[in-house]
Amino acid sequence: MTRLLPPLLLTVLLLAAWEAACRLLHVPPWFLPPPSAVVLALVERAPILAASAAATFWMALQALVVAMVLGGGLALVISLSRPAERAVRPLAVALQVTPVVAIAPLVMIWAGLDHADRAVVALAATVAFFPLFSGVLTGLKSADPDLERLFDLYGATPVQRLLRLRLPAALPHALEGLRVAAGLAVIGAVVAEFVSGSGATQGLAWRLLEAGNRLRTADMLAALACLMAMGLMLNAGVGLLERAVRRRLC
Repeated sequence: MTRLLPPLLLTVLLLAAWEAACRLLHVPPWFLPPPSAVVLALVERAPILAASAAATFWMALQALVVAMVLGGGLALVISLSRPAERAVRPLAVALQVTPVVAIAPLVMIWAGLDHADRAVVALAATVAFFPLFSGVLTGLKSADPDLERLFDLYGATPVQRLLRLRLPAALPHALEGLRVAAGLAVIGAVVAEFVSGSGATQGLAWRLLEAGNRLRTADMLAALACLMAMGLMLNAGVGLLERAVRRRLC
């Protein structure tokens, strides 16, 4: 409660100030609706928003799993060879700095217009790839040098060194990368759905576009609230996983 109370109080104060400002200044609802109108939109459109949130969450979760497998797996493989790391890292950085909106049309063509959900998952996984790759690779290289020398003394093989020394040392960095990637997977899924311009996925991004085209600002803010809740849920889930792993390590 001591951790939850301050942010809850601040949120209530901000919402109260927002409500009062909208009513006292007579702000047009299409420009900025009060929180009460947003809550009403949430209630009225709950079934539609829930279905769209589930679709976006499922695509973001798939993207996160793909990024974990590809990013973590690639980091594990190249950590065994320094030349391989020097060859792959610049390509990973190049992929990270390439805007997802620039490659979205290509991915849409490759996935096919009838499979927009696959394109969204691929683009979201691209966004979430680098934090996991970098976190796992950095963690694998953060093992205690004294222990590294001890493994050299006993003639440990690269696989033994990886499994018994570097993987345990990499867990904290990998979990931090997973925390960052979880948020980026949601952002990537939403941006990819925006760029795809197709309502086939029927996610929250499509609801935002639909409401924006009709100047239904309260519905847009309701969809944004669902996105925020989804991101917080993913972040909390990763936080619980991180605490559980740390307890077992300690």
